[in-house]
Amino acid sequence: MKAIYYEKAGSFKLATVPVPEVKPREVLIKGLCGSDLHLHGETNIVTNPVRIDPSRLIAPWNAPHLSEPLQFVPGHEVIGSAVTGFSKGDRVVADPLVECGHCFFCLRAEFVLCENLSGHGVSIPGGFSQYVTFEARKVFKIHNISDEEATLIEPTACAIRGIDKLDVRLGVEALVIGAGPAGLVLAQLLKLYGATKVVVAANKGTKTELARKLAAADESWEKLKKDHPYGFDVVVEATGSATVANDAINYVRRLGGGSLLVYSVYDPSALVQWSPAKIFIDEIKIVGSFSQPNCFPRAVAYLDVKGLVTDVFKLSEYQQALDKHKSRDVGKIAVRP
Repeated sequence: MKAIYYEKAGSFKLATVPVPEVKPREVLIKGLCGSDLHLHGETNIVTNPVRIDPSRLIAPWNAPHLSEPLQFVPGHEVIGSAVTGFSKGDRVVADPLVECGHCFFCLRAEFVLCENLSGHGVSIPGGFSQYVTFEARKVFKIHNISDEEATLIEPTACAIRGIDKLDVRLGVEALVIGAGPAGLVLAQLLKLYGATKVVVAANKGTKTELARKLAAADESWEKLKKDHPYGFDVVVEATGSATVANDAINYVRRLGGGSLLVYSVYDPSALVQWSPAKIFIDEIKIVGSFSQPNCFPRAVAYLDVKGLVTDVFKLSEYQQALDKHKSRDVGKIAVRP
């Protein structure tokens, strides 16, 4: 089969490799994936830099102490056809997280905190290949949506967990900072959960146009504080910028105690400076949300993301997909092996 293989950060090739061997509890999936720029090495972001043991990682840029480079197949949002274990030809989507099931946190059902957490396309081979194997318990059938739309199920599952942690009340006003796929899905869910107003703040372009189509207003940074002097009940920081995260707390409403959801992948060395007095006096709640344990079934049942996938590339066009992603004037990119 054809697969994108990385030997080091920023260096990949389209290779011919064996179709993965299927173990007794796995299924073989013909793949379609969402693109992952940070795994290309364009940034130093790691999906789980604290809890994944670097000695276990296949991706060599996350394990610089390894003496020999190890090849790696990226891609962590996988959907396809021709699976075993269901019915041959079923269309499915797969949860990329792989928890150990026996560590301190897994035994308390806190799977996202697993001390041995791994993930397809992050620390074990992913779906930028024609076939990939997944444990059957991580595979879910899909209906009534296209392959390209189904690449949004993983980020939708993550967004559902974030909304759960916010415990959104009916009638709140919300601000989402960042109009990437995660931010747009979060804006859509906030509306669904009963927010009376959802504002998306981002630079003008394709993504803000998508925000308007999702029934969320978009406003410039200059207008935000002028038009909303009392801020918002809920603020979601979804840019991955520590500078923006540092300022996000200033948009949180005092009345009733507003909430700030820190929701993105940041450089592990990045820091913010929030006044503890402000958090104390304004009764601000700061919430983090990482990944999506057990949220895939709800995402599959809910998914309504038409229009968010703006570009589809072949596996042989992987470099073009990376280039398009870097342009930022794009919604969600899918790669079809």
